[in-house]
Amino acid sequence: MSVQRLRTEKRFSEIVIHNGTVYLAGQLAENLDGDIVAQTQETLASVDQFLAEAGTDKSKVLSVTVYVKDMDAHYAGMNQVYDAWVAEGCAPARACVEAKMYDPRVLVEMTVIAAL
Repeated sequence: MSVQRLRTEKRFSEIVIHNGTVYLAGQLAENLDGDIVAQTQETLASVDQFLAEAGTDKSKVLSVTVYVKDMDAHYAGMNQVYDAWVAEGCAPARACVEAKMYDPRVLVEMTVIAAL
């Protein structure tokens, strides 16, 4: 069984495909000046782009882990955008946790597992 790695960097691959499963490394907004809504929209647009590059789409997402900087301040805004993004009838398993981000401007990051 081969492992296909796309967008490979020195320390990680942004997309890994193995045995019919797609794994996306932590996705986040390019523009870190936006609020939680803007960052979540941009993050999910990136997820859509990477899923398409891997040959799948959001209807085949199995699991999403959402990391938010401040659960009290950011959960509602993130969740509003996320709920609108999820494909109807295809809601993936999801965990949402508060996390210390690598940059204080990062408000949300997501890792995704999907089927091909």
